Amino acid sequence: MKDQVLHLRITLALSAIEDLIPAYMQVEEDKAISNGNVAICIIDEEGSVYGQMYGNDKARKRHSYKIAWTKASQVWLTGVKTGDYERLVFNKIVEENANGIEAPDLIGWQGGQPIILNDGTQLSVGFSGFRGVTDLEIVTKAFKKI
Repeated sequence: MKDQVLHLRITLALSAIEDLIPAYMQVEEDKAISNGNVAICIIDEEGSVYGQMYGNDKARKRHSYKIAWTKASQVWLTGVKTGDYERLVFNKIVEENANGIEAPDLIGWQGGQPIILNDGTQLSVGFSGFRGVTDLEIVTKAFKKI
């Protein structure tokens, strides 16, 4: 039953993101990055992966999803937002390979974040295709709507 509820909540969040995309497309800096070909990847605590690609350009959506997955999987391994984790590594607060991520695979761009649902479920979420600050914001807004 818990899996069905989680799946429904994620489906609602993905729908909320789709509803939010047009507003962000009005911001020229966001539109210029991928012309609305954005993607989200969500990994639950057990490692189940959920995702959605939005837009019309398959190749660009694929690229956005690859980055979203990299962000989400880094958060899944570390429990820390992507940009914050990069700072921890480069300031030598955390060893480079402490969580199984070597420097070439480390992603420092914003857009990966843990999301804690009101029942305590933690999701590791990566979004890509807008500016990093927007990648974080659209996910936060979508999950607040559900």
